[in-house]
Amino acid sequence: MKQVMQEYFIENRTRVVEIAAFLNRLERASDGVSPAEDFRMTALQRALAVLASNDPDKLGQIQLIFSDPTTEPKLVLDTKSAAGAWNPAAVN
Repeated sequence: MKQVMQEYFIENRTRVVEIAAFLNRLERASDGVSPAEDFRMTALQRALAVLASNDPDKLGQIQLIFSDPTTEPKLVLDTKSAAGAWNPAAVN
């Protein structure tokens, strides 16, 4: 454990600081839309809750949070690029 901590702590500390900076930027954005209304923010909040939990399968749970749980093919593509999280409002 000590070797893993020594090798990876700084890089992951940086990631946490970047997430905090991102959340601060969202709060300061003044376009009249609350970040809480965005499906990506909902997914991020759920993922952060898993990170803070004692769940032994954090990685698996977080991957499921960001994944599209549907199994039926889409009738049409909704975007040309990934949104980073599944949008339940955009179901066929």
